[in-house]
Amino acid sequence: MPDRKTIGFLFIEGFADWEYGLLAASAVEWFGARAVSLTPGNKPVTGISGFRLEPDRSAKADENIDLDAVAVIGSDQWAGKEPPDAAELLTSVASRGGVVGGICAGTLALARAGLFENAKHTSNGRDWINRHEAGYAGDNNYQDVPHAVADGKIVSAPGSAPGTFALAFLQALYPGKGGDLAQMRTLFMKEYAEAS
Repeated sequence: MPDRKTIGFLFIEGFADWEYGLLAASAVEWFGARAVSLTPGNKPVTGISGFRLEPDRSAKADENIDLDAVAVIGSDQWAGKEPPDAAELLTSVASRGGVVGGICAGTLALARAGLFENAKHTSNGRDWINRHEAGYAGDNNYQDVPHAVADGKIVSAPGSAPGTFALAFLQALYPGKGGDLAQMRTLFMKEYAEAS
């Protein structure tokens, strides 16, 4: 596949297991992408469920020059006293024209990297993001919505929106695949259409 995209998924200790599955599996199964797992220091991490993840590589920018996109997966540690610094990786991917996304507390990594300065975005609530990263560049671009927001190649979502995060991220990465994405959206919306 000559146009095969490579997506890095950045995980840290305590990652939210439900936030990456739909995006990672759909990207690989439906779009032929290559998904790679990244962690700080290339160290294993454990999710909220207790599942242990052995990463493919570290989160260093110079080890990830092949990435077309990166998704920062949420963890309470992003909101902790000493969160990992992912700015170099994220700005490196963004500077190459890649897609950079964050979900739940992973949005704090994008805020710290300055990626919301000129991009509409969302998170777990306006008060929540400001409590953890007060006065971040672009705080006036915050969108108070319950679904993912994409502005160009910057994608963000609250932790309760892994479905729209997957769709918005893939739309930003594959802008010419609108038909496939519409089918994906229709398929996954069926779950909610009849539930009450």
